[in-house]
Amino acid sequence: MKKEVCLAPYLNSEVIEAGCDEAGRGCLAGAVFAAAVILPKDFYHPLLNDSKQICARDRNLLRPVIEKNAIAWAVASVDNEEIDGINILKASIKAMHLALNKLAVRPEFILVDGNRFYNYPDIPHSCIIKGDSLFASIAAASVLAKTHRDEYMLSIAQEFPLYGWDKNMAYPTKAHREAIEKHGACRYHRLSYKLL
Repeated sequence: MKKEVCLAPYLNSEVIEAGCDEAGRGCLAGAVFAAAVILPKDFYHPLLNDSKQICARDRNLLRPVIEKNAIAWAVASVDNEEIDGINILKASIKAMHLALNKLAVRPEFILVDGNRFYNYPDIPHSCIIKGDSLFASIAAASVLAKTHRDEYMLSIAQEFPLYGWDKNMAYPTKAHREAIEKHGACRYHRLSYKLL
């Protein structure tokens, strides 16, 4: 039986908080995705946790629940060429800012997974290490970022089936590196990364 995770519903009950997280920073190819989510203060789901801690089936079950019940949510991405141009940290934060820009409701505070973020105009933020396993809104953002990115990777995997992206999602697995060694990089690979 799975142990339920007790995530905090908010940091400050007095303000509208948006949780932010990204997916795909460590991948060798494709865009990095980020999500911003504003949840109701009483939102609860027993499966909700850091997306890396739950299986694909549970993430795919959670995604429509989050999208239906969130006060507001948005997903954005920055492609591999821009990652190569500005670096992955800046690209990840840019994707979070783009997701925040798209929210239908303006948050009053931003909870960010990790320890680095650039100030978002006129909204204070807090960086929380392992925040996706501590706060519901960040966990929800991690699930949306991951599921939307996986969907994108499955679509480009059809264009370049040689790399096994339908299984490895472009993470640096042995099979992925061997495919790059054999076939070379394609237009989706991050050339600023150590591919081999």
